[in-house]
Amino acid sequence: MNIQTQIQRTAAEELLLDAFASHGGALPGDPSVQARRKAAIDLIGRGLPTRRVESWHYTDLRRLLSKLPAFAQEAGASVLEPLLDGSLVLPVLGGKAAAGQGAEGIAVRPLADSLADGGLAERLAVAETDDTVGAINAAFVADGLSITLDAGAEIEQPIELQNVHAGGHVHSRFVVKAGAGSKAVFIERQTGNGQALISSVSELEVGEGADILWIVLQDQPENVHHLAQFKASVAGGAKLTLFVMNVGAKLARQEVRVRMEGEHSEFRLRGANLMADEQHSDTTMVLHHLAPDTYSTETIRNIVTGRAQGVFQGMIRVAQAAQKTDAKMACNTLLLSDEAGFSTKPELEIFADDVACGHGATVTEIEKDHLFYLMARGIDEKSARGLLVKAFLAEVIEELEDERVIDMLEARLTRWFDEHA
Repeated sequence: MNIQTQIQRTAAEELLLDAFASHGGALPGDPSVQARRKAAIDLIGRGLPTRRVESWHYTDLRRLLSKLPAFAQEAGASVLEPLLDGSLVLPVLGGKAAAGQGAEGIAVRPLADSLADGGLAERLAVAETDDTVGAINAAFVADGLSITLDAGAEIEQPIELQNVHAGGHVHSRFVVKAGAGSKAVFIERQTGNGQALISSVSELEVGEGADILWIVLQDQPENVHHLAQFKASVAGGAKLTLFVMNVGAKLARQEVRVRMEGEHSEFRLRGANLMADEQHSDTTMVLHHLAPDTYSTETIRNIVTGRAQGVFQGMIRVAQAAQKTDAKMACNTLLLSDEAGFSTKPELEIFADDVACGHGATVTEIEKDHLFYLMARGIDEKSARGLLVKAFLAEVIEELEDERVIDMLEARLTRWFDEHA
């Protein structure tokens, strides 16, 4: 006699499955999109990942995603003043994105239109069994923005993508195509008020010779679970710089998946993760070098205090054809509390034989000698610690070379330290 024990679902798993059963049919999408949604919810139905899943080993989502708000699309969110003066603000409001809000050289379309006509179906495919973030978003995505930059367009205005919520469930997606030779700065702003489950996927295609700076500022309240993906493909001769700053959310997971598909393409990842209280922040990156003569550098800096826990997982895969790849990855963490913790897992998978690749990781505390040096010159301890923390993060911020962006990020850093010093 065989007895099969059924796995007891968590409250969060039950809520997601019940929400799809009750509301999935009302979400936008033609039959091809609905089929993708069904496949995604089936993946969730197998259970949220635990530590047994390698890519989630340091973030037990099944345990951490224990309580969720009742399923309801957000309402009452508003457009915020831009972080940088003169920015082109493109908001997603209550699952309804506005069309036609573009400058010369930019075309903007609500993603709900692409869901309704099936144009987004292929992008909703969940390719990996542990792609839980993508599956939640594919199952429930209601809207977002589709943006196209014309070939050769150089957009002087920063483009601020506002994903602002007022609580509930917010599942949105940005799809951006940067034409050959185009140049632009995007600021993806993730914030809001009220308890919420957020899933956000950003997909970027960087055309040949294009130059894109993409900034992610995740500044959620402390009662938010924020699950996000950034996916990009980089064509020949193109340059992509991604800067990620995480300063909020009870649980935040930012996945970065980049494919270097053209010769002489460049990718730079810079990250600043600021964690306090009982936050859990996870940055997980998978970078594919697929073409010869490609270049990448990844530098992540982390500040951890209180009882917060942080994670960085970085995988660089170099294909056999990607000869003369130059790839370097570093993760440096500053612990400001005895109860704080940080786990790091850098990896290299190399199938080419003519490459220059390396990785490193450090976890340390504030140097007592440095603190004493500043305090001996009349600087109080709080201010001295603040100066040392800012200096630790200054390198990755100042590499951006845009004074407007640097000042904005440093101001947010100062506010975080005033709140958590």
